[in-house]
Amino acid sequence: MGQQLNMNRKARILRKKSIRVRVVGSKEIPRLNVFRSNVHIYAALIDDLDGKTLIMASDKNIKESEKLTKSSQAYQVGKTIGQGAIKKGFKKVVFDRAGYLYHGRVKNLAEGAREAGLQF
Repeated sequence: MGQQLNMNRKARILRKKSIRVRVVGSKEIPRLNVFRSNVHIYAALIDDLDGKTLIMASDKNIKESEKLTKSSQAYQVGKTIGQGAIKKGFKKVVFDRAGYLYHGRVKNLAEGAREAGLQF
């Protein structure tokens, strides 16, 4: 089982590298990066040209996150980062799923960000 887990990690890293070649954020259109651990989910708006993180959100920042499911937490994180991006003047972003498959928590985070007003 440990070997299978290692193979899954390698496959995700390969997907991540192939995505990052094509997905680049700028000052006008930053990259919305997603990191998903077993317990938490994080999202950040990144300007790759300057190498700076513009906005960051996670489920640790949400007050009622203990009562929500992981998918609901991801949706709330998406709404939070979307609202923060709109306040800073960003309407368009480039979505970077970091090699994760687009379903479950990653999809919920994207839907929350779209509902807040972000376009990608």
